[in-house]
Amino acid sequence: MLKRILKSYDYTLIVFIVLLSLFGLVMIYSASMVNGPMRHDVPSDFFYQKQKINLLLAFIAFLVAAILPYKIYQFKKVLMLIFVGSILILLTLFVFGHVAGNAKSWLNLGARNFQPAEFIKIGVIIYMSAIYAKKQEYINQFDRGVVPPIIFLVIICLLIAAQPDFGTAFIIFLIAATIIMCSGINLKTMSKLLAIGLFFAVLLSPFIFFLKDDIFSENRMGRIYSFLDPFKYEQKQGYQLVNSYIAIGSGGLKGVGLGESVQKYGYLPEPHTDFIMAVISEELGAVGVIFVIGSLALIVIKGYFVAKKCRDPFGSLLAIGISSMIGIQSCINLGGMSGSIPLTGVTLPFISYGGSSILLLGIAAGILVNVSMFTNYENKYKFKDHEKQVEVKKKFPFKVFSSS
Repeated sequence: MLKRILKSYDYTLIVFIVLLSLFGLVMIYSASMVNGPMRHDVPSDFFYQKQKINLLLAFIAFLVAAILPYKIYQFKKVLMLIFVGSILILLTLFVFGHVAGNAKSWLNLGARNFQPAEFIKIGVIIYMSAIYAKKQEYINQFDRGVVPPIIFLVIICLLIAAQPDFGTAFIIFLIAATIIMCSGINLKTMSKLLAIGLFFAVLLSPFIFFLKDDIFSENRMGRIYSFLDPFKYEQKQGYQLVNSYIAIGSGGLKGVGLGESVQKYGYLPEPHTDFIMAVISEELGAVGVIFVIGSLALIVIKGYFVAKKCRDPFGSLLAIGISSMIGIQSCINLGGMSGSIPLTGVTLPFISYGGSSILLLGIAAGILVNVSMFTNYENKYKFKDHEKQVEVKKKFPFKVFSSS
Protein backbone atom coordinates (compact mmCIF):
# COMPACT_ATOMS: atom_id res chain seq x y z
CA MET A 1 0.00 0.00 0.00
CA LEU A 2 2.82 2.42 0.90
CA LYS A 3 4.49 1.79 -2.48
CA ARG A 4 1.19 2.42 -4.23
CA ILE A 5 0.67 5.67 -2.31
CA LEU A 6 4.19 6.92 -3.12
CA LYS A 7 3.69 6.07 -6.80
CA SER A 8 0.40 8.01 -6.80
CA TYR A 9 1.92 11.40 -5.92
CA ASP A 10 2.20 13.85 -8.81
CA TYR A 11 5.91 14.63 -8.64
CA THR A 12 5.76 17.01 -11.61
CA LEU A 13 3.35 19.20 -9.64
CA ILE A 14 5.56 19.02 -6.54
CA VAL A 15 8.73 19.87 -8.51
CA PHE A 16 7.18 22.97 -10.10
CA ILE A 17 5.85 24.21 -6.72
CA VAL A 18 9.34 23.81 -5.18
CA LEU A 19 11.09 25.34 -8.21
CA LEU A 20 8.83 28.41 -8.21
CA SER A 21 9.34 28.93 -4.46
CA LEU A 22 13.15 28.68 -4.74
CA PHE A 23 13.16 30.92 -7.80
CA GLY A 24 11.08 33.43 -5.82
CA LEU A 25 13.63 33.32 -2.98
CA VAL A 26 16.46 34.18 -5.39
CA MET A 27 14.46 37.05 -6.92
CA ILE A 28 13.51 38.41 -3.48
CA TYR A 29 17.20 38.69 -2.67
CA SER A 30 17.93 40.38 -5.98
CA ALA A 31 14.95 42.77 -5.71
CA SER A 32 15.53 43.77 -2.06
CA MET A 33 19.34 43.89 -1.85
CA VAL A 34 19.29 47.65 -2.56
CA ASN A 35 15.79 48.50 -1.38
CA GLY A 36 16.41 47.06 2.12
CA PRO A 37 19.33 49.33 3.11
CA MET A 38 18.01 52.40 1.23
CA ARG A 39 14.34 52.36 2.22
CA HIS A 40 14.11 50.23 5.38
CA ASP A 41 17.59 50.70 6.90
CA VAL A 42 18.18 46.94 7.15
CA PRO A 43 20.97 44.69 5.80
CA SER A 44 20.88 43.83 2.10
CA ASP A 45 19.94 40.21 2.82
CA PHE A 46 17.29 41.04 5.46
CA PHE A 47 14.21 40.10 3.40
CA TYR A 48 16.03 37.13 1.88
CA GLN A 49 16.86 35.70 5.33
CA LYS A 50 13.29 36.24 6.57
CA GLN A 51 11.85 34.61 3.47
CA LYS A 52 14.15 31.60 3.98
CA ILE A 53 12.54 31.04 7.39
CA ASN A 54 9.09 31.63 5.87
CA LEU A 55 9.84 29.05 3.16
CA LEU A 56 11.04 26.50 5.71
CA LEU A 57 7.79 26.87 7.70
CA ALA A 58 5.78 26.70 4.47
CA PHE A 59 7.64 23.53 3.42
CA ILE A 60 6.83 21.84 6.74
CA ALA A 61 3.17 22.89 6.36
CA PHE A 62 3.23 21.59 2.77
CA LEU A 63 4.53 18.17 3.85
CA VAL A 64 1.94 17.85 6.62
CA ALA A 65 -0.91 18.86 4.27
CA ALA A 66 0.39 16.56 1.50
CA ILE A 67 0.43 13.54 3.86
CA LEU A 68 -2.73 14.24 5.88
CA PRO A 69 -5.83 12.75 4.15
CA TYR A 70 -7.86 15.65 2.79
CA LYS A 71 -11.17 14.01 3.77
CA ILE A 72 -10.63 14.87 7.46
CA TYR A 73 -11.40 18.52 6.61
CA GLN A 74 -14.95 17.39 5.94
CA PHE A 75 -15.55 16.46 9.61
CA LYS A 76 -18.22 18.53 11.36
CA LYS A 77 -15.85 19.65 14.14
CA VAL A 78 -13.30 20.90 11.60
CA LEU A 79 -15.96 22.82 9.66
CA MET A 80 -17.37 24.33 12.87
CA LEU A 81 -13.85 25.40 13.89
CA ILE A 82 -13.37 27.06 10.47
CA PHE A 83 -16.77 28.78 10.66
CA VAL A 84 -16.48 30.14 14.21
CA GLY A 85 -12.70 30.67 14.15
CA SER A 86 -12.73 32.71 10.94
CA ILE A 87 -15.40 35.11 12.24
CA LEU A 88 -13.78 35.48 15.69
CA ILE A 89 -10.31 36.15 14.23
CA LEU A 90 -11.66 38.83 11.89
CA LEU A 91 -13.60 40.45 14.75
CA THR A 92 -10.41 40.41 16.88
CA LEU A 93 -8.65 42.51 14.23
CA PHE A 94 -10.94 45.48 14.93
CA VAL A 95 -9.61 45.56 18.52
CA PHE A 96 -6.03 44.23 18.39
CA GLY A 97 -5.13 44.64 14.71
CA HIS A 98 -2.69 47.24 13.48
CA VAL A 99 -2.79 49.26 10.27
CA ALA A 100 -0.59 48.42 7.30
CA GLY A 101 -1.33 49.48 3.73
CA ASN A 102 -4.27 51.66 4.93
CA ALA A 103 -6.09 48.57 6.31
CA LYS A 104 -6.37 47.22 9.86
CA SER A 105 -5.66 43.71 8.64
CA TRP A 106 -2.58 42.56 10.57
CA LEU A 107 -1.98 40.98 13.98
CA ASN A 108 1.34 41.68 15.65
CA LEU A 109 2.77 38.46 17.14
CA GLY A 110 5.98 39.85 18.59
CA ALA A 111 8.77 39.39 16.06
CA ARG A 112 6.36 38.47 13.25
CA ASN A 113 3.24 39.96 11.70
CA PHE A 114 0.33 37.75 10.75
CA GLN A 115 -2.39 38.51 8.18
CA PRO A 116 -5.45 36.39 9.10
CA ALA A 117 -7.28 37.14 5.83
CA GLU A 118 -4.70 35.05 3.94
CA PHE A 119 -5.66 31.94 5.92
CA ILE A 120 -9.35 32.79 5.70
CA LYS A 121 -9.00 32.08 1.96
CA ILE A 122 -8.21 28.40 2.51
CA GLY A 123 -10.86 28.27 5.26
CA VAL A 124 -13.52 29.52 2.84
CA ILE A 125 -12.38 27.02 0.18
CA ILE A 126 -12.56 24.08 2.61
CA TYR A 127 -15.87 25.15 4.17
CA MET A 128 -17.73 25.85 0.93
CA SER A 129 -16.33 22.75 -0.80
CA ALA A 130 -17.38 20.52 2.12
CA ILE A 131 -20.88 22.00 2.46
CA TYR A 132 -21.68 21.90 -1.27
CA ALA A 133 -20.26 18.36 -1.53
CA LYS A 134 -22.64 17.22 1.24
CA LYS A 135 -25.61 18.95 -0.44
CA GLN A 136 -25.26 17.25 -3.84
CA GLU A 137 -28.59 15.40 -3.52
CA TYR A 138 -30.52 18.66 -3.12
CA ILE A 139 -28.02 21.19 -4.52
CA ASN A 140 -30.73 23.03 -6.50
CA GLN A 141 -33.06 23.49 -3.54
CA PHE A 142 -32.39 27.16 -2.99
CA ASP A 143 -33.04 27.42 0.75
CA ARG A 144 -31.29 24.15 1.73
CA GLY A 145 -28.68 23.65 -0.96
CA VAL A 146 -27.43 27.08 -2.04
CA VAL A 147 -28.00 29.73 0.62
CA PRO A 148 -26.34 28.43 3.86
CA PRO A 149 -22.68 28.58 2.62
CA ILE A 150 -23.34 31.96 1.00
CA ILE A 151 -24.35 33.43 4.37
CA PHE A 152 -20.91 32.46 5.70
CA LEU A 153 -19.25 33.96 2.59
CA VAL A 154 -21.12 37.27 2.93
CA ILE A 155 -20.18 37.61 6.63
CA ILE A 156 -16.50 36.95 5.85
CA CYS A 157 -16.39 39.37 2.90
CA LEU A 158 -18.14 42.15 4.86
CA LEU A 159 -15.76 41.79 7.84
CA ILE A 160 -12.69 41.93 5.55
CA ALA A 161 -14.11 44.85 3.54
CA ALA A 162 -14.72 46.73 6.83
CA GLN A 163 -10.97 46.68 7.68
CA PRO A 164 -11.04 48.09 4.89
CA ASP A 165 -9.42 45.53 2.56
CA PHE A 166 -11.58 45.43 -0.56
CA GLY A 167 -8.92 43.66 -2.63
CA THR A 168 -8.79 40.55 -0.40
CA ALA A 169 -12.59 40.55 0.01
CA PHE A 170 -12.97 40.64 -3.78
CA ILE A 171 -10.49 37.77 -4.27
CA ILE A 172 -12.29 35.59 -1.69
CA PHE A 173 -15.59 36.39 -3.40
CA LEU A 174 -14.19 35.35 -6.82
CA ILE A 175 -12.76 32.10 -5.41
CA ALA A 176 -16.09 31.27 -3.75
CA ALA A 177 -18.00 32.17 -6.93
CA THR A 178 -15.86 29.65 -8.86
CA ILE A 179 -16.68 26.93 -6.32
CA ILE A 180 -20.40 27.79 -6.47
CA MET A 181 -20.45 27.66 -10.30
CA CYS A 182 -18.72 24.26 -10.26
CA SER A 183 -20.81 22.83 -7.40
CA GLY A 184 -23.48 21.37 -9.69
CA ILE A 185 -26.21 24.02 -9.43
CA ASN A 186 -28.22 24.48 -12.62
CA LEU A 187 -28.77 27.64 -14.69
CA LYS A 188 -32.14 28.38 -13.12
CA THR A 189 -30.69 28.35 -9.59
CA MET A 190 -27.73 30.46 -10.76
CA SER A 191 -30.13 33.02 -12.24
CA LYS A 192 -32.02 33.23 -8.93
CA LEU A 193 -28.73 33.77 -7.11
CA LEU A 194 -27.68 36.57 -9.47
CA ALA A 195 -31.10 38.24 -9.13
CA ILE A 196 -30.87 38.21 -5.32
CA GLY A 197 -27.32 39.56 -5.55
CA LEU A 198 -28.46 42.47 -7.72
CA PHE A 199 -31.36 43.14 -5.34
CA PHE A 200 -29.04 43.43 -2.33
CA ALA A 201 -26.62 45.57 -4.36
CA VAL A 202 -29.45 48.04 -5.05
CA LEU A 203 -30.54 47.82 -1.40
CA LEU A 204 -27.02 48.69 -0.20
CA SER A 205 -26.50 51.53 -2.69
CA PRO A 206 -27.74 54.27 -0.25
CA PHE A 207 -25.18 53.13 2.34
CA ILE A 208 -22.46 53.21 -0.31
CA PHE A 209 -23.52 56.75 -1.21
CA PHE A 210 -23.30 57.97 2.41
CA LEU A 211 -19.94 56.22 2.90
CA LYS A 212 -18.54 57.24 -0.48
CA ASP A 213 -15.74 59.32 1.05
CA ASP A 214 -14.47 56.27 2.97
CA ILE A 215 -15.02 53.73 0.22
CA PHE A 216 -13.79 55.90 -2.66
CA SER A 217 -10.89 57.43 -0.76
CA GLU A 218 -8.20 59.51 -2.44
CA ASN A 219 -5.76 56.59 -2.30
CA ARG A 220 -8.20 54.16 -3.98
CA MET A 221 -9.31 56.65 -6.62
CA GLY A 222 -5.64 57.42 -7.27
CA ARG A 223 -5.17 53.78 -8.31
CA ILE A 224 -8.05 54.13 -10.78
CA TYR A 225 -6.65 57.38 -12.21
CA SER A 226 -3.15 55.92 -12.53
CA PHE A 227 -4.61 52.89 -14.30
CA LEU A 228 -6.46 55.07 -16.82
CA ASP A 229 -3.52 57.40 -17.50
CA PRO A 230 -0.36 56.54 -15.52
CA PHE A 231 1.86 59.09 -17.30
CA LYS A 232 -0.46 61.95 -16.31
CA TYR A 233 0.15 61.03 -12.64
CA GLU A 234 3.76 59.98 -13.13
CA GLN A 235 5.02 61.76 -9.99
CA LYS A 236 2.11 60.61 -7.80
CA GLN A 237 -0.17 57.58 -8.04
CA GLY A 238 1.24 56.46 -11.40
CA TYR A 239 4.86 56.43 -10.21
CA GLN A 240 5.14 52.66 -9.62
CA LEU A 241 3.30 51.72 -12.80
CA VAL A 242 5.41 53.99 -15.02
CA ASN A 243 8.61 52.55 -13.56
CA SER A 244 7.20 49.06 -13.98
CA TYR A 245 6.74 49.83 -17.69
CA ILE A 246 10.36 51.01 -17.88
CA ALA A 247 11.54 47.79 -16.18
CA ILE A 248 9.50 45.61 -18.54
CA GLY A 249 10.72 47.54 -21.60
CA SER A 250 14.36 47.43 -20.46
CA GLY A 251 14.42 43.64 -20.11
CA GLY A 252 13.82 42.71 -23.71
CA LEU A 253 14.19 39.01 -24.54
CA LYS A 254 17.06 37.94 -22.25
CA GLY A 255 17.11 40.76 -19.68
CA VAL A 256 19.97 42.91 -18.37
CA GLY A 257 21.25 40.10 -16.12
CA LEU A 258 20.45 38.72 -12.66
CA GLY A 259 21.05 41.37 -10.00
CA GLU A 260 21.53 44.15 -12.58
CA SER A 261 18.11 45.85 -12.34
CA VAL A 262 18.16 49.66 -12.28
CA GLN A 263 14.51 50.14 -11.28
CA LYS A 264 15.05 48.50 -7.88
CA TYR A 265 17.32 51.43 -6.91
CA GLY A 266 14.41 53.33 -5.36
CA TYR A 267 12.31 53.72 -8.51
CA LEU A 268 10.08 50.80 -7.57
CA PRO A 269 9.26 51.46 -3.86
CA GLU A 270 8.56 47.79 -2.92
CA PRO A 271 10.14 45.70 -5.71
CA HIS A 272 10.23 42.46 -3.67
CA THR A 273 6.45 42.29 -3.07
CA ASP A 274 3.68 42.98 -5.60
CA PHE A 275 6.04 44.43 -8.28
CA ILE A 276 8.59 41.61 -8.21
CA MET A 277 7.60 40.56 -11.75
CA ALA A 278 8.81 43.93 -13.02
CA VAL A 279 12.28 43.14 -11.63
CA ILE A 280 12.15 39.62 -13.11
CA SER A 281 11.19 41.12 -16.47
CA GLU A 282 14.06 43.61 -16.34
CA GLU A 283 16.75 41.20 -15.15
CA LEU A 284 15.74 37.97 -16.93
CA GLY A 285 13.65 39.35 -19.77
CA ALA A 286 10.87 37.49 -21.54
CA VAL A 287 12.58 34.17 -20.73
CA GLY A 288 12.12 34.72 -16.97
CA VAL A 289 8.55 35.96 -17.40
CA ILE A 290 7.60 32.95 -19.54
CA PHE A 291 9.11 30.58 -16.95
CA VAL A 292 7.08 32.13 -14.10
CA ILE A 293 3.79 32.42 -16.00
CA GLY A 294 4.23 28.97 -17.56
CA SER A 295 4.95 27.35 -14.17
CA LEU A 296 1.96 29.04 -12.52
CA ALA A 297 -0.25 28.03 -15.46
CA LEU A 298 0.95 24.43 -15.22
CA ILE A 299 0.07 24.27 -11.49
CA VAL A 300 -3.39 25.75 -12.11
CA ILE A 301 -4.14 23.50 -15.13
CA LYS A 302 -2.93 20.40 -13.28
CA GLY A 303 -5.21 21.37 -10.39
CA TYR A 304 -8.21 21.54 -12.74
CA PHE A 305 -7.29 18.15 -14.24
CA VAL A 306 -7.18 16.71 -10.72
CA ALA A 307 -10.66 18.15 -10.11
CA LYS A 308 -11.93 16.57 -13.34
CA LYS A 309 -10.51 13.12 -12.52
CA CYS A 310 -11.54 13.12 -8.84
CA ARG A 311 -14.68 11.05 -8.19
CA ASP A 312 -15.24 12.63 -4.77
CA PRO A 313 -17.23 15.92 -4.96
CA PHE A 314 -15.38 17.35 -1.94
CA GLY A 315 -11.93 16.62 -3.40
CA SER A 316 -12.99 17.95 -6.79
CA LEU A 317 -14.27 21.25 -5.34
CA LEU A 318 -11.15 21.58 -3.15
CA ALA A 319 -8.91 21.25 -6.20
CA ILE A 320 -11.03 23.79 -8.11
CA GLY A 321 -10.95 26.28 -5.20
CA ILE A 322 -7.17 26.04 -4.63
CA SER A 323 -6.34 26.19 -8.35
CA SER A 324 -8.68 29.16 -8.79
CA MET A 325 -7.08 30.98 -5.84
CA ILE A 326 -3.60 30.63 -7.38
CA GLY A 327 -4.88 31.58 -10.84
CA ILE A 328 -6.94 34.57 -9.69
CA GLN A 329 -4.14 36.02 -7.53
CA SER A 330 -1.64 35.57 -10.39
CA CYS A 331 -3.93 37.32 -12.89
CA ILE A 332 -4.63 40.22 -10.52
CA ASN A 333 -0.94 40.71 -9.68
CA LEU A 334 0.23 40.48 -13.30
CA GLY A 335 -2.68 42.65 -14.46
CA GLY A 336 -1.80 45.35 -11.91
CA MET A 337 1.95 45.50 -12.64
CA SER A 338 1.32 45.56 -16.41
CA GLY A 339 -1.41 48.23 -16.21
CA SER A 340 -4.17 45.92 -17.49
CA ILE A 341 -6.23 46.42 -14.31
CA PRO A 342 -6.00 48.87 -11.36
CA LEU A 343 -3.38 48.09 -8.70
CA THR A 344 -4.59 46.07 -5.70
CA GLY A 345 -1.38 45.23 -3.81
CA VAL A 346 -1.87 41.46 -4.29
CA THR A 347 1.31 39.36 -4.14
CA LEU A 348 2.41 36.96 -6.88
CA PRO A 349 1.95 33.34 -5.64
CA PHE A 350 5.18 31.52 -4.65
CA ILE A 351 7.32 34.45 -5.88
CA SER A 352 6.63 37.60 -3.84
CA TYR A 353 7.92 38.22 -0.33
CA GLY A 354 5.47 37.54 2.48
CA GLY A 355 5.26 35.16 5.44
CA SER A 356 1.48 34.79 5.64
CA SER A 357 1.20 34.45 1.86
CA ILE A 358 3.82 31.71 1.40
CA LEU A 359 2.57 29.77 4.45
CA LEU A 360 -0.98 29.81 3.06
CA LEU A 361 0.30 28.66 -0.33
CA GLY A 362 2.30 25.86 1.33
CA ILE A 363 -0.85 24.56 3.05
CA ALA A 364 -3.02 24.98 -0.07
CA ALA A 365 -0.46 23.33 -2.37
CA GLY A 366 -0.08 20.44 0.10
CA ILE A 367 -3.85 19.86 0.13
CA LEU A 368 -3.93 19.96 -3.70
CA VAL A 369 -1.09 17.41 -3.88
CA ASN A 370 -2.94 15.19 -1.39
CA VAL A 371 -6.17 15.34 -3.41
CA SER A 372 -4.13 14.48 -6.52
CA MET A 373 -2.50 11.52 -4.75
CA PHE A 374 -5.82 10.09 -3.52
CA THR A 375 -7.38 10.59 -6.96
CA ASN A 376 -4.52 8.78 -8.71
CA TYR A 377 -4.47 6.04 -6.08
CA GLU A 378 -8.20 5.36 -6.33
CA ASN A 379 -8.25 5.48 -10.14
CA LYS A 380 -5.16 3.25 -10.52
CA TYR A 381 -5.71 0.71 -7.78
CA LYS A 382 -8.92 0.91 -5.74
CA PHE A 383 -11.45 1.11 -8.57
CA LYS A 384 -9.46 -1.29 -10.77
CA ASP A 385 -9.35 -3.84 -7.93
CA HIS A 386 -13.10 -3.38 -7.47
CA GLU A 387 -13.74 -3.86 -11.20
CA LYS A 388 -11.69 -7.09 -11.13
CA GLN A 389 -13.74 -8.37 -8.20
CA VAL A 390 -16.95 -7.61 -10.11
CA GLU A 391 -15.64 -9.50 -13.16
CA VAL A 392 -14.70 -12.51 -11.01
CA LYS A 393 -18.18 -12.53 -9.41
CA LYS A 394 -19.76 -12.46 -12.87
CA LYS A 395 -17.69 -15.49 -13.95
CA PHE A 396 -18.11 -17.36 -10.64
CA PRO A 397 -21.42 -16.27 -9.10
CA PHE A 398 -21.23 -18.94 -6.35
CA LYS A 399 -18.81 -18.82 -3.44
CA VAL A 400 -16.07 -21.43 -3.53
CA PHE A 401 -14.98 -22.88 -0.18
CA SER A 402 -11.65 -24.60 0.24
CA SER A 403 -11.80 -28.09 1.74
CA SER A 404 -9.80 -28.72 4.87
